[in-house]
This record gives sequence, C-alpha cells and structure tokens, in this order.
Amino acid sequence: MDVTSVMTPNPACCGPESSLREIARLMLDNDCGEIPVVDESKRVLGVVTDRDIVVRVVAEGRDTNEVKVREVMSTPPTTVSTDAKLSDVIDVMESRQIRRVPVVDLDGKLAGIVAQADVALTGKDRKTGNVVEEVSKPGNRH
Repeated sequence: MDVTSVMTPNPACCGPESSLREIARLMLDNDCGEIPVVDESKRVLGVVTDRDIVVRVVAEGRDTNEVKVREVMSTPPTTVSTDAKLSDVIDVMESRQIRRVPVVDLDGKLAGIVAQADVALTGKDRKTGNVVEEVSKPGNRH
C-alpha cells in the first residue's frame, strides 16, 4: 500500500514568520497537532507541534503573539516521499518515535501528512485503529 492512499492531502501549513498564536488557531481550526512549516515554494523547512507550543513557549511564559514559528520549529524535518510504501512510513515513525510525517512530492514540495491513526486504521487489527481514531477525535477532554 502506498502512502498516498492513507495520507491527508494538502494539509494546513505555515511559513516560518507566522506567530505561534496563529499556528495554535490553525491547529484548532484544522483539528491537528502538527503543522508543516514551508517556504514560498512549499518545500518543508520543519514542523511545529502542539507540544512545541506548550513546552517551548507557554510553559516558559513567553507571548504566543510575539514568538515566531522559526524559533520553535523542529528541524530538519523528517519526511517521506509520495512514492513511499506504507511499511516505509511505519519504519520512519518507529525509528524516529514520531506520530506524524509530512509527505513530499518528487520536487520536495508538501503533498500531504500521515498520522499514526491513519496508519493504525490500515492494519489487520482494525480495533486498534478505531481506538486510536476515537481517542484522536475532538470532544470533551479532561
């Protein structure tokens, strides 16, 4: 199975000069926990996660309106190509211990993103995938 069959195409993305408040809003509006950071050509420069915002900004008492994505994004980005097999994506997620991976086309431009829930839903044990999907849904949180 190819990565393109499970990825979310054309995910929300941002530039390195965006404020973290803008990114937090983008995450809320798109129900996602990671935003790829791209240049003008849509080449992936890095990623910023909800955890990056909490740990590197909020916990330190910094102003999310003032802090730019470039200051906290994770670089270099781990990506997979659109011609990658799903097994390759799983290997990358396991070896790098990451939950989401941007997918780039043959020109290195952002094409999509794959989350662990996307991968889990393709497995033989659909119950596991369904649990991951349900836990990831927006709703009442404690």
